[in-house]
Amino acid sequence: MLREYLRREGVFLLSAGIILFFIGFGVARPDLLDSVSSVVHAAILDNFSWLYLISVFFFLAFALVLALSRYGTIKLGYDAERPQYGFFGWVAMLFAAGMGIGLLFWGVSEPLVHFLQPPSFINATSPDAAAFAMRYAFFHWGIHPWAVYTIVSLSIAYFSFRRGMPALISSCFYPILGNRIYGAAGKAVDVLAVFATVFGTATSLGFGALQIHSGLTHLYGLSSAISVTIGIILIATALFMASAIIGVEKGVQVLSKFNIVLAMVLLFLVLALGSPPYVLNVFTSTLGGYINNIIDMSLQSYPFAGFEWSRDWTVFYWAWWISWSPFVGLFIARISRGRTIREFVLTVLTVPTLFTFVWFAIFGGSALHLELEEGA
Repeated sequence: MLREYLRREGVFLLSAGIILFFIGFGVARPDLLDSVSSVVHAAILDNFSWLYLISVFFFLAFALVLALSRYGTIKLGYDAERPQYGFFGWVAMLFAAGMGIGLLFWGVSEPLVHFLQPPSFINATSPDAAAFAMRYAFFHWGIHPWAVYTIVSLSIAYFSFRRGMPALISSCFYPILGNRIYGAAGKAVDVLAVFATVFGTATSLGFGALQIHSGLTHLYGLSSAISVTIGIILIATALFMASAIIGVEKGVQVLSKFNIVLAMVLLFLVLALGSPPYVLNVFTSTLGGYINNIIDMSLQSYPFAGFEWSRDWTVFYWAWWISWSPFVGLFIARISRGRTIREFVLTVLTVPTLFTFVWFAIFGGSALHLELEEGA
């Protein structure tokens, strides 16, 4: 009986053990954990930046080729099956799962940081720095992250809905591992996916909690103690759990629709109260620069000047999106049953990306307008 329990719950027990170890390590020796994490982080990014860039570029190219090929007509489900969710609800859930709270933190912060601290070959606070800042904000939050999500979620959806396999990351490795996905090799893959998901989620939730805490402190003089940030994280976690318990149809979908409507209202207010012509010019100019330079940016690590910048931003982002992909991929696969591969890939790659571009143009463009034109 014990052996059967361990076989059935092995992934959960091992994942929970590893996560609790790191939590305990962080509580007992936060300084040591920070030092070890920094060394490992630097070693990975210094030695494998090229691999991250090539991999994500390959994900994007492969997704587009697959969508436009004859395989694009394959349905993620039975051939006669219809999509479970309407288009608006589906897209709203895509956006909420894929980017969500990160846009609140980085929508203003990233363009300003790149403007003030660009790579060494660009003069800080110059017009060139502003154009560079907006272009790379588009790049870091644009089609490439969604390409990562697309490949993972499409793999899960295909093997789950078409081949009848468990909706697990390990199922995606069936062509490589065969039936070993049901043994130790598959469990190792799933444990790694859980580990990456937990710490990737912690990064995003931490950024969002800091943003909310900072805003409340500025508006209402709230205490800056870490306990307040922890309280915000606990409240956000409780809301997420409540939404998940209610279910996708009544919980997550409704919350996602409300989220997207609220985001649109916020976008309109910021645009209307700012400088609409300036922001719209920023949008078109940045979009043109992004399209013209997308291949160069996809593979550019600036090895001769600016490597540290590329490592700390672009490569870090690619690692972050990849760590998020098991969690986001599972959810996107869950809500995409009944759609063809072509519809799935083209929608996931384009619709959330365009919304993100508008978000950064309005928030980032307004911030740069205050810096450049009004000396804020």
